[in-house]
Amino acid sequence: MSEFQRVASVDDIAPGERIAAIVDEVPVLVLRVGDNYYCIEDVCTHDGQPLTDGPLEGNEITCPRHGARFDVTTGAAVCMPAFEAVPTYEVKIEDGAVLVSVT
Repeated sequence: MSEFQRVASVDDIAPGERIAAIVDEVPVLVLRVGDNYYCIEDVCTHDGQPLTDGPLEGNEITCPRHGARFDVTTGAAVCMPAFEAVPTYEVKIEDGAVLVSVT
């Protein structure tokens, strides 16, 4: 079982922004929507490209390559060409730190 790993301070991620990290060899994006933090795998399920630079509008991130969209709260694919969800991971906040577990 993976332990939680610190990926950022809560102040490092402004609302509507994200930070890329590697947790247990998994590329992830930690995104802040309002006061909530979410973590998804940083790979589009359509073609395997990173979602890192995709626009984040509300709770949806768009793949910069082909325009597939994913709900960062659930990982669900909400727009073609993707139909498979991106993996999501648990996030917790402790003492001002953003912690992620990829189990």
